[in-house]
Amino acid sequence: VQLQASGGGLVQAGGSLRLSCAASGRTFSWYAMGWFRQAPGKEREFIAAISGSGDATNYADSVKDRFTISRDNARNTVHLQMNTLKPEDTAAYFCAAYYSGADHDRRPDWRSDEYAYWGQGTQVTVSS
Repeated sequence: VQLQASGGGLVQAGGSLRLSCAASGRTFSWYAMGWFRQAPGKEREFIAAISGSGDATNYADSVKDRFTISRDNARNTVHLQMNTLKPEDTAAYFCAAYYSGADHDRRPDWRSDEYAYWGQGTQVTVSS
């Protein structure tokens, strides 16, 4: 599975951005998808994940109620809608995937070690 993230940029605090991740290579609905982020000098942090079917999601407490993950299996894409952005959301954002097969309705995993496929990062910078 090849992943290509896009949509990052510079935004003022309180603003919104929508990240996208395009996938290619395998049957997209077999894979749970996740977003992670990493700020300079910090460890990679789980943000959100969505099951293969799109029916189950998982969010970090730090972004719950502000970020929404969604997927379009017909277009092999996953999105991260980010609202009410804060300066502490500044980081490189990565999309990732792991094979979930028939468990496409199970709540997706938050642990980065479970994700076998990673895209390149897209930078999000939130100014105060």
